[in-house]
Amino acid sequence: MLKLLLVEDDASIVENLTAVLKGEGFVIRSVSGQQAALQAVEQESFDLLLLDVSLKDGNGFAVCSAVKALVDVPVIFLTASGDEFSVVTGLELGAEDYISKPFRPRELVSRIRSVLRRCGKSQAVLEVEDVKVDTVRAAVTRQGRDLALSALEYRILLFFLNHKGMVLSRSQILEEIWDAAGEFVNDNTLTVYIKRLREKIEKDPQNPRIIRTVRGLGYKLGE
Repeated sequence: MLKLLLVEDDASIVENLTAVLKGEGFVIRSVSGQQAALQAVEQESFDLLLLDVSLKDGNGFAVCSAVKALVDVPVIFLTASGDEFSVVTGLELGAEDYISKPFRPRELVSRIRSVLRRCGKSQAVLEVEDVKVDTVRAAVTRQGRDLALSALEYRILLFFLNHKGMVLSRSQILEEIWDAAGEFVNDNTLTVYIKRLREKIEKDPQNPRIIRTVRGLGYKLGE
């Protein structure tokens, strides 16, 4: 799984972006300031950094300059405006791309994947049984054949794959996916989506081997 560091001091942006990026299969760590960002980079390994230019504690330009001196990691700037100075400064500091606020989350995801491909960090294939999920292309196959999953089915499958072997309660799954399709998902709807997903990925949906029911507790991916 690819791990991203989000450096942003706007709590609402952090919450929304984290939900979107986790739904796309990324592991997200978020910090709000310059010092916390540098400490995170020194302590952990990341595949890409998302840096807000304007921070309450420092600024994204300083973070980029310091990080690039430490490790070779791609950077995408989040700018409050598309002014030429911010863009040129960020690129001269070694950033791979920038995107102006307000931005559409899906556009950012596309730009992230593009940068990761250019930097050779796009290998992100998750597997279980005979099902493979390419999180860069958002493509799911079974025995080499493409599966047509809805956005919500895809997000549910990713959630299970990112928590392989763990028992997940229905409330945990609902909390993860409630806003994925821009609509309310209730307990009964979840049952329907689990059933549809099993029909697509299981050899025998009546006796599932991938998404197993743990009676009285929830579900678990695999053994």
